[in-house]
Parts: sequence; C-alpha cells; structure tokens
Amino acid sequence: MSDQYPLREHAAASLHAASGRPLSELTEAALDAGELQIADTQISAATLRAQADVARHAGYAQLAENLERAAELTAVPNAEVLRMYDQLRPGRATHPELLALAAELEATYAAHICAAFVREAAAVYLRRGLLRRA
Repeated sequence: MSDQYPLREHAAASLHAASGRPLSELTEAALDAGELQIADTQISAATLRAQADVARHAGYAQLAENLERAAELTAVPNAEVLRMYDQLRPGRATHPELLALAAELEATYAAHICAAFVREAAAVYLRRGLLRRA
C-alpha cells in the first residue's frame, strides 16, 4: 500500500468521499462549478483505513491506530462525537458512565477500537482519580 502514497495521486479512482463520490471526481473544476456537496468534502472510513495501511507499512503504528479510530468515528454523528468527547474530559463522567459509553460505541456504531480506547481511559481515570464522583 505504501507504493500508493500519496493516495490522492495513486488511488483516487478506488477511494470515495463520505458521499460515495470517487475522489477522482473531487476536482477544482467541480468545486468552481458548484457541483460539490458538503459530504463530498468529508473523508470516508475506507479512505482513513487506506491511510492507516500506508502509515503502518511506513512504520508509524501509532498514527495507523489513530486513523483506524477516526475511521470508526465516521459512523458516529458529529453531535454524538462532541457529547462523547465532553464525557471523556477528566471529571465529567463516572467509571460506569465511561463503560456505558464504550458499550454504546460497540453496540450502536461497531466502533470496537474506540470502545477499547474508552475502556482504557476509564481504567486510567480510575487509577488517577480523574472520574466524577457519583
């Protein structure tokens, strides 16, 4: 996959925006003609996963993990992402609330990597005393 980097130049025909439109159609001419919608400018989960593959093959494992979490979050509505982000701030949630958030990520959005990350955060918050008292 690293031979396809940068993806925009080497894999645009096989990747799509969140709208489903091929990246190869997202051109300056399309923008100038007013043919693009907001979803055409949003990255898709598949594109993020392709970027994660490139990062992993280049030796950037942590970046690859971050991109995989981002790919999962494309299924989560923006308002929910903001709610979840707020809940993850120190002192904003109890341990059971964070575990419930992880369960919600898995059950509602199939975001297993993000759920594991939230469970890890819950354990760290518990050890460090960063949870909201019930």
